[in-house]
Amino acid sequence: MTADFSIRPAHPDDAAAAAALRAAVHPYLVRGEASTRRMFADPPPGGNRIHLLAERDGEIIGLVSAFRDTRSADAGFGRIALQVHPRRRGRGIGSALLTEAITHLRSIGVCRASSWAAPEAVGFARAHGFEPSREMRFSALDLTGFGDRPFLPAPAGIQMVRLRELAEKALYEADVAAATDEPGETPPQPTPYPLWRYEIWDEPGLDRDASTAAVADGEIVSFSLVLRDGDRMWSDMTATVPAHRGRGLAHLVKTAALRRAAASGVRTAYTSNDEENAPMLAVNNRLGYRPVGTQISCLAEI
Repeated sequence: MTADFSIRPAHPDDAAAAAALRAAVHPYLVRGEASTRRMFADPPPGGNRIHLLAERDGEIIGLVSAFRDTRSADAGFGRIALQVHPRRRGRGIGSALLTEAITHLRSIGVCRASSWAAPEAVGFARAHGFEPSREMRFSALDLTGFGDRPFLPAPAGIQMVRLRELAEKALYEADVAAATDEPGETPPQPTPYPLWRYEIWDEPGLDRDASTAAVADGEIVSFSLVLRDGDRMWSDMTATVPAHRGRGLAHLVKTAALRRAAASGVRTAYTSNDEENAPMLAVNNRLGYRPVGTQISCLAEI
């Protein structure tokens, strides 16, 4: 059967359509048009990334991104993000995009890859050689009235500070320290600084007024980052450096960040957690998050 769609590289002017496609496939993910435009115009450093679109009669119906994972200690490990519009599935679009992604990864020396799949797409993943590995849970929180909540008292010696008031280097150092034991398919290593700056500090959606950190003796010991798109937000990362865990700081900073976001007009907050991240799952349950989706990490030798 002749394909009734074409595949081409994504361009900055595709950002609005790509963001709409992502919202149709994963309504709980928050990445606005500005962030998507930058991703297509100026991809993150390292990783040899590609972004390809499937198009039919001028409509964007599929998107795939593929890159080497520079956060992994395994230099041959890559990631694939594949999305096909729900109304366009079953026509070979996903298979065609996945083939292009795997071809690219092989060309840059990647021999093992991971891709996220919704539960209903695990069969598709298995048919293409990917086996389920880990579960990621996505949750949402209605922030109606959250902005009126009082701030929680901070422990002695802890200051609650907006991200706008903090130095870039201080946040990077805290992020590196907190991510050393982050769950994943491969042993983690610190995010290279240029990639971290691209994904975090220079992210167009980063809300520096809502994002909050706990500071002790001039150092960031816990933080909660807010990425915003209109009246929706994503908790990009909430973490505490190992030496300060067990003091309730993650709950403290995330509550403050959510309160500030709600007060500035955010209505719904989204977040995700690895199934093995029991501490953050407990924090989110305590805050009132409700499950809205699940994705399964699927691995393959390519």
